[in-house]
Amino acid sequence: MNLIEIPRIKSISKSDFKRLYIKPQKPVVIEDFDENWKAHSKWSLAYMKQVAGEKIVPLYDDRPVHHDDGFNEPHETMKMADYIDLLKSEPTKFRIFLWNVLKEVPALQEDFSYPDFGIRLLKKVPMLFFGGKNSHTFMHYDIDYANIFHFHFEGEKECILFPQSSTKYLYKVPYSLITHEAIDFSNPDFEKWPALKKATGYKTKLKHGEVLYMPEGYWHYMKYLTPGFSMSLRALARNPLNFSKAAYNIFIMRHFDVLMRKLRGQQWIDEKNERAILRTNRIL
Repeated sequence: MNLIEIPRIKSISKSDFKRLYIKPQKPVVIEDFDENWKAHSKWSLAYMKQVAGEKIVPLYDDRPVHHDDGFNEPHETMKMADYIDLLKSEPTKFRIFLWNVLKEVPALQEDFSYPDFGIRLLKKVPMLFFGGKNSHTFMHYDIDYANIFHFHFEGEKECILFPQSSTKYLYKVPYSLITHEAIDFSNPDFEKWPALKKATGYKTKLKHGEVLYMPEGYWHYMKYLTPGFSMSLRALARNPLNFSKAAYNIFIMRHFDVLMRKLRGQQWIDEKNERAILRTNRIL
């Protein structure tokens, strides 16, 4: 893989951000983002335990997708307080993703505001993501092709991104938003996955208080180098083609995949993984 460092800036005006990053759809890290957020000083794992400790949270790990697990069903549940204790005590693969701040702990809304980056942010879906040391997401892109602003809190996180132009080299699973689950993007085996050599993307490491902008439809892989959490704010796709792809994903592809899982079970999942390998290697 050819990975270049994502550019970093200390701060930037709204007009420059829109001109240099949103319009050309280029990723960037803002290091000194400051909108007078209380979250910058308050938000930590200890604080989340304090304000949300009694909440029951859904947990996911990196096991391969299996029909018996259900569609997007959590692999485990526990109280947030117990989960945070687990994060701090030992490495764990369990992660929380798409945890809606407004729905679960409305008081957290008082700790942040919606910044003006020159693009309209959706204000009903601020999502939190938690992970333990060395836990990671599969390489994926978001179903709605959103513009994503990823604010990181506590610890350090490795981020690897690819634009959609590299999709043909990533072993994308058909009728899905992920690449083949057996690929370790932090240390890929190029003999097993030779097409990855041709993929061109970006990398960075996020620390507390930094913001990663991910353009529409960008593939992203996240690995927690230490226990920590992040919040994503998002904006709808602006490119008409990407907006239409998002509509297809949401209203057609997702439902077709769910139907086929019901009809064919694990065989459907296994066939898709095999097709991802055959189709991608055929390009070489």
